[in-house]
Amino acid sequence: MGASDPVVSVEGVVKDFHAGFRLRRKRVLHGISFGVRKGEIFGFVGPNGAGKTTTLKVLMGLIGASAGRATILGCDVRDASVRRHVGFLPENPYFYDYLTGREILCFYARLSGVPRAHRDARVEELLGWVGLEQAAGARLRTYSKGMLQRIGIAQALVHDPQVVFLDEPMSGLDPIGRMEIRELILRLRSEGKTVFMNTHILPDVEMVCDRVAIIVNGRIRHEGAVDSFLGEGEPEADLVLAAVPAEVSMQLEQGFGAVLRGHGDRLEVRVREKHVQDVLAASLEAGAQVVSVTPPQMSLESIFLHAVEERD
Repeated sequence: MGASDPVVSVEGVVKDFHAGFRLRRKRVLHGISFGVRKGEIFGFVGPNGAGKTTTLKVLMGLIGASAGRATILGCDVRDASVRRHVGFLPENPYFYDYLTGREILCFYARLSGVPRAHRDARVEELLGWVGLEQAAGARLRTYSKGMLQRIGIAQALVHDPQVVFLDEPMSGLDPIGRMEIRELILRLRSEGKTVFMNTHILPDVEMVCDRVAIIVNGRIRHEGAVDSFLGEGEPEADLVLAAVPAEVSMQLEQGFGAVLRGHGDRLEVRVREKHVQDVLAASLEAGAQVVSVTPPQMSLESIFLHAVEERD
C-alpha cells in the first residue's frame, strides 16, 4: 500500500438483496465508489434508507458485495486479518449492563488480543481518554446515553486500530453529549487515526469532517472536501429591512427574484449577491430602513437537500 493510496477504498460496489415469496431482487447499492484518506475524518451522510448502513456492513465484512471491490489498508474487506487494524462502534451497541465500565473494557481488550501484561494499563488509559475515570467502577446500566457512547468509542480503540468506523455516533445525544463525542472524534484525528463517520446530523459533519460523501438511493451524489461543498452555488445575501412599502416588496420579488419573509414590521430578504446594491438602492429610495446585511455561508444542509431532490 503506497503513501498516497486511500486507507478505505470502495470501487463500483453493488449490493442486491432478495426478498419476498418469489425472491425478487432489490438493488440497494448501485455501483458506489469513494475513498478515505489517511488521517482524515470522513463523513458518510444520507437520508434513512439511502444505503449508509449497508455500505458500512460491506466494509466491516458483515455482508458481501454483489459486485465491485472494497479494501481497508490495501486488503480486501473479506480478509479477516484486516480487522485487527479496525475499530467499530455500531449505531446501537449492546453491552452487558451488569458489568462496570472497567470490566467491559477488560473484556473487549481480551477479545481483541491485547497482551495480559498491557491490558490493565491500556484500559485505564482509555478510561481517562474518554473521561470516564470517575465512573469506571459503576455498572453500565447506570450510564447515560452519552457515557455509553464514550465507552463504545473506548472499546473500539482498545486494540489501538489505525481506522475507526463510527455508525451514527451522535444519534440520540443531547447537545452536551454531542459536543463531548465531537471532541473525542477530533482527538482521534489528532492521534493520527482515520475516522469514517456514518451520520445524518449535518451540523456535526460541518464541524468535524474534512471530507464528505452524500449517498441517496444507493448512489453517491457528491464527494469532496467540506469547504469545497460550502463554496458551491451562486453567492446570496440576507437583508433585514423595516418599514418597507408593499409596492417595493413586489418589486424586489419580481425584479430581483428575492425571497421574502415577514416578521412583524420587518422583512427578511434573501437575494443573489449581485443584486444587493440594487435592492438596497430601491429600498432606501422608497423610504425603507436597512437593519442588517449578512452574506450567508452555503450550508451543507442545502446541498444535501438538493442532492436528495435530484432525479436518478
